[in-house]
Amino acid sequence: MRVLVVLAIALATGGCIRTIADVVTAPVKIVSKTADVLTTSQSEADEKRGRDVRGREERLGKLERRRSKLAQQCRDDEAACSELEAVDSQIRAEMDRPL
Repeated sequence: MRVLVVLAIALATGGCIRTIADVVTAPVKIVSKTADVLTTSQSEADEKRGRDVRGREERLGKLERRRSKLAQQCRDDEAACSELEAVDSQIRAEMDRPL
């Protein structure tokens, strides 16, 4: 009879122990997940920098192509020459802009 009572108590408290373990470890899991969400890994930072560099190269490429066309037009058109100066200024500004 005692064996049955001990067995019944053991079975009944088995689920409680699991629940207690989950409750005790929950704050640790929450803090860990929060830290993971708030921090940036090195690979994520590298990917972002790569996107920034590619975007800058794309903008500079467009400006360089525009500058080349305006340089050819500048021989005959003063308006193109003033626009060429503006594009040169944009190129310098883009080059000076930090990544």
